[in-house]
Amino acid sequence: MRRSFIFVLAIVLALAGLALGIAKVRPAKESLNEHLAHSKAPAPPMSSAPEPGQERIVRFASNPQDAPAFKATDLDGRPISTTDWKGKVVLLNFWATWCPPCRAEIPMLIQLKDLYKDRIVVVGVSLDDDPADDVKKFAATNRFNYPVIMATRELIKEYGGVPALPTTFVINPDGKVVQKHIGLFRSYVYESEIRALLGLPVDATVETFEDTGQIFLKNADRATELPDVDFTGLSPEQRTAALKRMNSETCTCGCTLTLAQCRINDSGCPVSKKICAQIVAEISGKPARAPAADPDDAAQPSPSAPPAAGPARTGDSTPKTPDAAPAQAPKFE
Repeated sequence: MRRSFIFVLAIVLALAGLALGIAKVRPAKESLNEHLAHSKAPAPPMSSAPEPGQERIVRFASNPQDAPAFKATDLDGRPISTTDWKGKVVLLNFWATWCPPCRAEIPMLIQLKDLYKDRIVVVGVSLDDDPADDVKKFAATNRFNYPVIMATRELIKEYGGVPALPTTFVINPDGKVVQKHIGLFRSYVYESEIRALLGLPVDATVETFEDTGQIFLKNADRATELPDVDFTGLSPEQRTAALKRMNSETCTCGCTLTLAQCRINDSGCPVSKKICAQIVAEISGKPARAPAADPDDAAQPSPSAPPAAGPARTGDSTPKTPDAAPAQAPKFE
């Protein structure tokens, strides 16, 4: 009896040791999943479905513009050029190592590149203030399978500014920017867009919107509506006059943007909101309504606020669903 007990105990201990051994040799690749576990808005696995009852919709700009051309050298010393992207879908991802949503979406970008291989290009644009070598170590540790370049002020300006991180520009095979996502989006959003742009079967409805500043702020002068700006009561001629002023006058919050651009870029800015209300009041001849007191409002707009969805409109590229998570304010200026 004693020998049987010892024999059974030995088997149990052996199995426990085997389990510990397996745990120790699990691939280091799971370090990325640890980022997901600690993120407030983790990216779901590939091919995840929308929420129950949620329609899958893909939106592309009906008036896409050419992706600003540039040449750079990635962290491994290899040349990166927009001229090499012809015929491929490109995800140009502005991110930083210190940004939790950025880290959370890394596994998704890696999986997309693995799945679609040479049919897509993924390029990370780091806004880190840390030395490039530190970013390179981060990329190596997390097994990036796509190149990373360091951001420059010129590149950020060419792409219309980066109000929050992550920000990803979606470029079609013809080299035109058809979408911009600010914040962390679910994997099926990008996968549906990629498949649609590659001409592959996709279980989604494809819609178009006019870019009136959602992608490039320079197109804000095409907008007929602005976030939290009430044009009610204005005649068509008065609305046109109000929008003209908002597209010609600079916001005094310090952003250096026009009032219209500021409303699109940072809908939480109390300065542009107040000035726009005053413009509407002056043109309509009615006194401006005082905005509701908000203890959270500061004298300066929050740089972390992504462009607001505002009232539902054809030109809105932001899903009205839990597909997107809050973005982080970029530290690079």
